[in-house]
Amino acid sequence: MDVQTYASVSAVCARLAGRLSDDTLGTVREHYAAGEWDLADGTLLLNLAYAGVGITLEERDLIRLFLGDPDSPDLLAVPVVDTVPLRYAFTAIPPADAPDPSKADIVLATDAPRHGGKRLRRVWREPLAGAPDGATWVYVLQVAAGTDELKAYSGLSSRLWVALQAKWGLEVVVEGSLLPPYQAAALTAAHQIWPS
Repeated sequence: MDVQTYASVSAVCARLAGRLSDDTLGTVREHYAAGEWDLADGTLLLNLAYAGVGITLEERDLIRLFLGDPDSPDLLAVPVVDTVPLRYAFTAIPPADAPDPSKADIVLATDAPRHGGKRLRRVWREPLAGAPDGATWVYVLQVAAGTDELKAYSGLSSRLWVALQAKWGLEVVVEGSLLPPYQAAALTAAHQIWPS
């Protein structure tokens, strides 16, 4: 897979955050990061169709760039939409009964530099109508240009699971880049936890 194609994969995964479930999108990202292209393609397309998650024409064109079969019947089964609503609200102030994120803060802040991290931020996410997942903490790691966002995601989410058996939201974005709505909304309300 060439650099441009891989960039298209990263862009599609970022755009689908908040639309596919966290677990499904995480699996897709991890398969692509591991070079399991066919498995990732199948997981992506079947879950988009099964969950009824619409994609824009631009997203469909991006997906065609990296599919083995750009006219795949599985891609044609995915609905096309004009607009994509944001299905979550983000806030810096969590509810009183929110889980304590301090251990995850330490684990992720310690590993962030190994994955090209420049800043690590945390925000509380609340679902709106139609959201695939519930309320949770979401971390946003801002990385240097040229960092492999999918591998950074895979490495950090794996580390979080091994260290704490925790699965909280995680987004990896290139610092200073134009962000999809989900990541932009998360960063707007996020609190920086590293460097402190």
